[in-house]
Amino acid sequence: MPSAIVTGATGILGREIVSELSQHRQQWPTIHALSRSKKEDYADNVIHNHIDLQSSPDEMANDLKNVRGEYIFFAAYLAQDKEEDAWEVNGRMLSNFLSALEKTGAVSDVKRIILVCGCKQYGVHLGMPKQPMTEDLPWLTDTSKWPPNFYYNQQNILHDFCKKHNKEWVATYPNDVIGFALGNFMNLSSAIALYTLVSKELSGNEGVTFPGSPAFYTKFDSFTSSKLHAEFCAWAALEPRAANQAFNVVNGDVESWQNLWPKVVEYFGGRVKPDQFKDAYTSGGVGSSLIKKVVGKEDMSSTMEMAPQPPISVVADEIGIQGTPALEKNAVEQHVDLIKWSQRADVKAAWERLAEREGLDKSSFDKATWAFTGFALGRNFDLVISMSKAREFGWTGYRDTWASLRDVFEQMRGAGYLPKA
Repeated sequence: MPSAIVTGATGILGREIVSELSQHRQQWPTIHALSRSKKEDYADNVIHNHIDLQSSPDEMANDLKNVRGEYIFFAAYLAQDKEEDAWEVNGRMLSNFLSALEKTGAVSDVKRIILVCGCKQYGVHLGMPKQPMTEDLPWLTDTSKWPPNFYYNQQNILHDFCKKHNKEWVATYPNDVIGFALGNFMNLSSAIALYTLVSKELSGNEGVTFPGSPAFYTKFDSFTSSKLHAEFCAWAALEPRAANQAFNVVNGDVESWQNLWPKVVEYFGGRVKPDQFKDAYTSGGVGSSLIKKVVGKEDMSSTMEMAPQPPISVVADEIGIQGTPALEKNAVEQHVDLIKWSQRADVKAAWERLAEREGLDKSSFDKATWAFTGFALGRNFDLVISMSKAREFGWTGYRDTWASLRDVFEQMRGAGYLPKA
């Protein structure tokens, strides 16, 4: 029976991989969960091992001396402010970990390594890519146009390692992950929930405003349930056809915030402000002075330009769009800038009241990923990600995005992070 090693075992994606594998004891009798700390209890077929992926190969080899597995799921990630630092730090973590496996001799047992990446692969953080996003799109390696992409560095490190040792690999590209992990407030779901709850506390019967781009509100987005991603990883580890392939992993439904946002707000007992974007449009766009009427005494909006050239420009000649608006730079348009909003005195006071009344962890508000959530909701272009390749290789998994988001809210309620219904 196969054994597994999972790095980043306390993260949103790594935690679910451990959970998914542990539920199939006959298939996965031994699972090594690697992380710097242990935040929750595991099933009895899961062995927690301490590891600091920022340490040297020798130090890691000492931590891994009793760890062996046939299938490795590398789901660790360290966010960095600069893309150059992300390239260096995340590449080094993977490289040192693989070197440690060589030092302990555990590499001889390895059959396949699954590397968790993301749809930054396509430059969704830089501007509009070619749609739908498919795994055969060219990498954005021209550093005169775009910053270095640490996923490229990690995949090249993995490819070289697997070629050297005659091992198999799989890379996954999830997007806008919906998931939950104990003690981890750094996720999209937490920030959305906290924003909605506090906004409802402040607005009363006026309604809750979508904080992202008015343009993005009616465009398409693609999401990944962390549970679905874990199921995919378990499938990809053992599916012969999946060897040495990269796959998009999204829920497979068609979604937009015009559909999701009313459901989110209603879930928390509120309603969407009927004219939430009125002044944004009548005043000529997000960022103008009239936006003050919508969101408070001071201008809470913001606009930030993305890369000078959107990723779609790499295929502009091929698809015949030279000289069209598609090649214009994109922007992150926050109708309500979440960093500004989270620092407002009335917002902080409302959160204090709410947390005190409901017995919630007050620290969760400051730990929420306001910058990332503002970015994710503020892009002004579609995010359509194809699952055709995975389907062709035999994957049939699917999740409803609203159901995924609702289930995470329920988990957060159960853990005491959100008010009871």
